[in-house]
Amino acid sequence: MKKIHRSVAAAALSLPVLLLSGCLFTTRRLPVPRAPSMVQTVTPNDLVERLNQRWGAMQTLNATVEIQASVLKTKEGVAKDYTTFRGHILMRKPEQLRVLGQVPVLGMTMFDMASDGRNFTLYIPSKKKAVEGSTTLTKKSASRIENMRPGFFFDAMVVRGLEPDDEYMVTADTDTVEDASKKHLLLVPEYILSIMRRKKGSQELAPVRVITFHRDDLLPYKQDLYDSDGNLETEVSYRRYRDFGDGTYPSTVTIRRPLDEYQAVLTVEKVVENMPLTDDQFHIKVPEGTLIQSLEK
Repeated sequence: MKKIHRSVAAAALSLPVLLLSGCLFTTRRLPVPRAPSMVQTVTPNDLVERLNQRWGAMQTLNATVEIQASVLKTKEGVAKDYTTFRGHILMRKPEQLRVLGQVPVLGMTMFDMASDGRNFTLYIPSKKKAVEGSTTLTKKSASRIENMRPGFFFDAMVVRGLEPDDEYMVTADTDTVEDASKKHLLLVPEYILSIMRRKKGSQELAPVRVITFHRDDLLPYKQDLYDSDGNLETEVSYRRYRDFGDGTYPSTVTIRRPLDEYQAVLTVEKVVENMPLTDDQFHIKVPEGTLIQSLEK
């Protein structure tokens, strides 16, 4: 054992000698990450104020998208991709949502879902079936699909501002990403906004959301949303912002639900903000003779 210790010690002592002697080395080039042309600096308060202003300016949203849905069996290393379909999305603050899924080639409706923020209806014409229930889930079902509520989709499509009782912290970081098309590395300076809420009757802070902003344009590019138990419930990435009329919106929104093993990639074709929407547009008239299933709250 002593001989081994002496050998290790000798090797450790030899390293500085080799470095100082200038012998036995080669030089190789490492890729140099490229910095963005512009990096903005704002205070945490200014960052939150910008987010609140962006959220406050939007009252309604009307979007046309292509949706690629996948079921991800991560433990098995298998992904099942479903046929891409067209989606029409209507949203009105504070919680109203309507999503219509269609197969363009066949001209048929796959599903129609509407929510007023308290209750929702999901109508599936091909099965002559409708599902109704509360948007609040307190008792989980063995079926993951039945556990899904429309609120997560609303929260993913837009990045909400902060509530009065939210507490937050902002940190600065720099990510390094690879641009595969141009074969070089990019430095991406970021602000990370962590939003927390104090648990009732406790000093403990529970995570609510974590939003990542790129510092070239100070727009949100990632949002992680947590459930009441502190589990990461929804991961959303926003890519390639572009102008749609008077507003700026990402052209790709990827929504991933790790606990449900579900992912949806939305390619945004059209967005109109703040057009008038009526209550009737958030109501589904279920045809007579349709089987209606009521979900437990």
